[in-house]
Amino acid sequence: QVQLVESGGSLVQAGDSLRLSCTASGGTFADYAMGWFRQAPGKEREFVALILWNGDTTYGGSLRGRFTISRDNRKNTVYLQMNSLKPEDTGVYYCAAAGLATTREEGFHSWGQGTHVTVSS
Repeated sequence: QVQLVESGGSLVQAGDSLRLSCTASGGTFADYAMGWFRQAPGKEREFVALILWNGDTTYGGSLRGRFTISRDNRKNTVYLQMNSLKPEDTGVYYCAAAGLATTREEGFHSWGQGTHVTVSS
């Protein structure tokens, strides 16, 4: 089982940028597909982005262009760069690890505790 710890969440203003990090331990990071999900207040958790072991990426909804997922296998870390943030981006952001290419929550076997992002208007 891999342990995941997110960081980088903060209170920012609309239009600002923020980079989230998620560091893994206890597993073979390079073998995992890594995903980011988010949960806004009062809403279901939703898929944000996925990066595979070969660097291929997938984004949820219309987030491509504002959000960029990347990984550094030497540091066992996955990043989520978020630009032009909007109030509707507010929520708890979770990273997760999977052994296959999936965007479905049930496909991820390990989850972090989440990091809070608040975007004020």
